[in-house]
Amino acid sequence: MAIEKKTYRSGPFKDFIAQGTRVGNILYMAGQVGIDSNGSVPLDIAEQTAIAYSNMKDVLSQFGADMSNIVDETFFVTNMDELMENVEAVYGQRESAYGGMPEVSQTVVQVAALVQPELKIEIKCIAHL
Repeated sequence: MAIEKKTYRSGPFKDFIAQGTRVGNILYMAGQVGIDSNGSVPLDIAEQTAIAYSNMKDVLSQFGADMSNIVDETFFVTNMDELMENVEAVYGQRESAYGGMPEVSQTVVQVAALVQPELKIEIKCIAHL
């Protein structure tokens, strides 16, 4: 029996990656990075975080959802030391995106690289709709 799914595709990788896939009341979101709509990537990890959350909001809106629907998120970072050196700024962006301290579980993982060498953080999440 096939599972009923709804997907949303956008951005430069839309031919390869769905930004979000809804199955029932669960939205699985692809990792969002700090590439803005012009294709620019700031060098600052906190600025990349802000753009990644903005991109997340766009995907959520395609499913009639917002940040309050997120129940789990994962940060993939290329340099844990850099994250810790900028933890207040990065988590300040996180709180700003959620409108306060989020009630979500979170995992932080260091990875060797992301899709572009200048990217420092990718945020993946699951939302309940």
